[in-house]
Amino acid sequence: MKKLLQITLSIFLLGSVESNAQESILKDINYSDLQKYIDLAKTNFPQMKIAEAKKELVKTGISIAQASYLDILNGSYFYRPENKSVLDPVNPYNFNGIQLGVSVNVGNLLAKPYQVKRAKADYKIAVLEAQQNDKAVEMEVKRRYYDYVQQISQLKIATKIAQDNKGVSESLRNKFEKGEITLDAYNQSRLNQSASESEKVATEIEYLKAKDLLEEIIGVKLSDVK
Repeated sequence: MKKLLQITLSIFLLGSVESNAQESILKDINYSDLQKYIDLAKTNFPQMKIAEAKKELVKTGISIAQASYLDILNGSYFYRPENKSVLDPVNPYNFNGIQLGVSVNVGNLLAKPYQVKRAKADYKIAVLEAQQNDKAVEMEVKRRYYDYVQQISQLKIATKIAQDNKGVSESLRNKFEKGEITLDAYNQSRLNQSASESEKVATEIEYLKAKDLLEEIIGVKLSDVK
């Protein structure tokens, strides 16, 4: 039993040493790569493209509103042949030839400035939304990148612990075969090896998930980023 406790304690301390050696990942942060990922996300992420398209669409509304000032004026003409009499009991002001007329829609005249002002306000809102979206995507890229770097570090730790536990288990197997340790001690080493291998597999899955999420937002494979 004493040997079993010593073995268990040794493996626990081994894991603790490895964890402490990797407890800071600040040195693993590559800010040059991070900026590349942010730039790629702002170019490729569909949400960014939608926000930019919306901004341009709203911007055209300003030009449309300004051009619609012409709707205020309504032109008309009246043609009276030269060989007709100019006498007109309904409208004595008629005369032969072409008569031109222009009318002004007062309602439209009063409404147009407000329509243009609204179009400009809508565009300003679209610009602010695009800026907000830009910042949100930047923060999301950072979050996913930090998670990715963390999972790389965790995978290194899990892999090292699994390798060490495997070495311990093989060493204890030899000792068990020589009768130097008990069956309980040997079985415990095998359980520790199995647990560390399972933890390694789980960590690999988390690493792949973090990698996929980062690639999703930047729009390309990490291996393709130069």
